[in-house]
Amino acid sequence: MNSTQPTEQTRWSLKDLFPAASNIPVEGGQGTPALDAVFTQVEEKVAAFEKSRPLLTADISVETFLKIVRSLEETQHLLHRLYACAELLFAENTQNQAAQGLLARVEQLAAEMGNRTLFFSLWWKDLPEESAAGLMAQAGDYRYWLEEIRHFKPYTLSEAEEKIINIKNVTGASALGMLYDTLTNRYVFKVEVDGEKRDLTRGELMVYARHADPELRARAYQELYRVYGEDSPILGQIYQMLVRDWRNEQIGLRGFAAPIAARNLANDIPDEVVETLLAVSRKNTGIFQRFFRLKARWLGMERLRRYDIYAPLAESDQRYSYKQAVEMTLDAFKEFDPTISALAQRVFDQNHVDSEVRKGKRGGAFCLTAVPEITPWVLLNFQGRADDVSTMAHEFGHAVHSMLAAHHSLFTFHASLPLAETASTFGEMLLVDRLLKEEANSAVRRDLLFGQVDDAYATIQRQAYFALFEHEAHAMIARGASPDELAEAYMSNLREQFGNAVSLSDEFRWEWISIPHIYNVPFYVYAYAFGQLLVLALYQQYQQEGKGFIPRYLKLLATGGAESPAQILQDAGVDIHQETFWQGGYDVVANLVGQLEALPLEGRRTL
Repeated sequence: MNSTQPTEQTRWSLKDLFPAASNIPVEGGQGTPALDAVFTQVEEKVAAFEKSRPLLTADISVETFLKIVRSLEETQHLLHRLYACAELLFAENTQNQAAQGLLARVEQLAAEMGNRTLFFSLWWKDLPEESAAGLMAQAGDYRYWLEEIRHFKPYTLSEAEEKIINIKNVTGASALGMLYDTLTNRYVFKVEVDGEKRDLTRGELMVYARHADPELRARAYQELYRVYGEDSPILGQIYQMLVRDWRNEQIGLRGFAAPIAARNLANDIPDEVVETLLAVSRKNTGIFQRFFRLKARWLGMERLRRYDIYAPLAESDQRYSYKQAVEMTLDAFKEFDPTISALAQRVFDQNHVDSEVRKGKRGGAFCLTAVPEITPWVLLNFQGRADDVSTMAHEFGHAVHSMLAAHHSLFTFHASLPLAETASTFGEMLLVDRLLKEEANSAVRRDLLFGQVDDAYATIQRQAYFALFEHEAHAMIARGASPDELAEAYMSNLREQFGNAVSLSDEFRWEWISIPHIYNVPFYVYAYAFGQLLVLALYQQYQQEGKGFIPRYLKLLATGGAESPAQILQDAGVDIHQETFWQGGYDVVANLVGQLEALPLEGRRTL
């Protein structure tokens, strides 16, 4: 295939998942008969796998055991492709009834198939330690996946109970999550821009959160939280139900010590490591408060408002064409290592990018990898801003990470959640570093440095405080707290973050109901802080060692999820148990703030 860099924004193709996917209607409420045969294939594979149940004994041979594991992998492989097809169709238009129906159908199928194959994991958890150790020693690439399953033994229920939970989730937590996405992705925001009233998607609206005009920034945020706030009784109830569901299962039924502990075990990160990360984050609020006071001086303001924390220093936003953004991203990757750039190029070559801005399309950006051997898909909402270019580098970093680990099994190729942000954040830093090296204009370099600290706040401190809020919200909801009480707790959370460096207006009390992660993946958010602080440490190593660092970094990415995060990072020279490691990441940010504080206040804006 000839590699060409795209010049126009596109809608992705899903034909590499299933040729039939191209025939699924993208509008309206028609059915999905084109994929009926795939549902039948999944059913046939599960039925074949069920026949292996009598073979699962304490003295099972390695050959028989691995044959059963590979059979399960084949079944999951097809189901993952089907799930990806449904997720991508829903993301490209969350209002498409055919996509909604397909996603619901796949979730029902996954729950049913999960129940029918559940006997394997239950048998594996109950296998005596000596027998399990002998099988794992000869399991090759499946070893860590098998080890991880056994970590959940203390929290596993009976087969009947596990089946009930799987079925319950289809019309419970999963359905509530889809309802939240469907409701919030249909919102239309009305803002006056240049004397004209405009109807905007959330992605389009948030362009103005970084606009040079302070009143336009304020109007954008006020409109965002006006719309969310009007639905706060509904969205608040959805969150309460999701939190109660999580607590009922993870603590009431499974016996985890705390709501976050279930996520920590899934990430294979010790509870004390996460506690240390969040405690160190809490201690370092002063770094970002220093930065916000400095930014206020550069903007000619006595104190920043919450509306202003991402305000640009320059009067005019620099805009980039889609072609420029692609070139900049690929060139930054190529300068680091040509392999990285070639893998990112493959996503474009196979038309796996949806970069258009459309009503009904899921906001934000993501990278989805269905199975190891198929090139990932990347969703963007590209509008030509500098942070859209950074987002492109971020998501293509995710794609590269998956492709480097594609030699692993379906069960071990995907990095654990805390490491999943490593390549993406590193990719952003490669892009910014290249821009800093090439930019001769001191004002632009200054703006890039400010942008790095802006992004560090958004990725580290903001996410850490989201996790702290989730911790508090889960405890409050267990005591019967209302959405209004949660909103007040969130305001207290913001006051602790910002101190007296930033003034807060009341509408930010509804910011938490606008964060999809806390609805759909409880306690996901600390992975961003984990990943960013990790990357700051790794990037320091790269700057100190130069090209000698690259093989070790590529090995880290290529390991995927075939080892524990602690082991992968230990091999890379990182000890996540040490408070000094996490503090080292904050020290890098403090150094950036110090560089900015040392700059003369020349060319600053006055408002």
